[in-house]
Amino acid sequence: MLVKIVEDIALKKGMTLDDLLHEFGKSGGFTSRYLSEAADIIERMIKDRETRVFLSFPACIVATGTRGVITEMVKRKWVDVIITTCGTLDHDLARVWKDYFHGSFFADDRELHRKNIHRIGNIFVPVESYGKILEEKLQPIIEKLYEKRKSWSTRDLIWEIGKHLEDEKRKEESIVYQAYRNKIPIFVPGITDGAVGSQLWLFYQTHRDFSIDLLKDEQNLCDIIFESRKTGGIIVGGGISKHHLIWWNQFKEGLDYAVYLTTALEYDGSLSGAQTREAISWGKIKEKAHHVTVMGDATITLPILIAAMLERFD
Repeated sequence: MLVKIVEDIALKKGMTLDDLLHEFGKSGGFTSRYLSEAADIIERMIKDRETRVFLSFPACIVATGTRGVITEMVKRKWVDVIITTCGTLDHDLARVWKDYFHGSFFADDRELHRKNIHRIGNIFVPVESYGKILEEKLQPIIEKLYEKRKSWSTRDLIWEIGKHLEDEKRKEESIVYQAYRNKIPIFVPGITDGAVGSQLWLFYQTHRDFSIDLLKDEQNLCDIIFESRKTGGIIVGGGISKHHLIWWNQFKEGLDYAVYLTTALEYDGSLSGAQTREAISWGKIKEKAHHVTVMGDATITLPILIAAMLERFD
């Protein structure tokens, strides 16, 4: 029981983020230790050539600069599959064409409403930077896709949208574009729950034979998992993205590696708050898996972890 001694963090001029994470690992200091463990597990799953790495995350962080961290992961092919929400498509695509702005949690939301500004935490999104621009840009793209075929899985649909970003000046910043370019599938099981989904519904009003084939997505996802020797999950936040990732992996005896980054608590029994140990009871994570839950804001923890990976792999 008394095996590993708590050591003080030794701060040194010029130390890297990775150096600091190694110090966290020796310190025994609450969340910092788990952050250090998460870095080691992520490194292992990326290096393990037998492992397919799955990434899930909620839309809210894509409205922030953390979008750039995910884009970097995709560009470097550190993830093999993405499962996310419709809002990720909304924010990622909207920011190709328009800007979001710094705001405040304490703004007067009634005043923002009168000024046609949406608020996502402390991010301000002008109305013209969201629904209006998505309708303007997406309806012609959906029309072209419809001319090719009438039914689309979300994976195929998202790659096709990415392909249509080729001529955009800010395409390199886009998760959707980089996923298309690097042939990394994105699955959105809740595709109708957002602005992009609303655009699909709007198009459907005049094209009743247009459809989204979610069962094809499930088959694609199932095939990927069962063709994998091992699987790993970097799971940011909760909700449908998290559950879809761990749900499908239970049919292959569970994840071999799992890192949860979350702010949700488990006391209410919610899936979002459930820690890695609960997933073991379902067989969604293997009993002998390398796994850790890190409590904290993913706009802090994820950039730190991926910055450390840049140092370890470069």
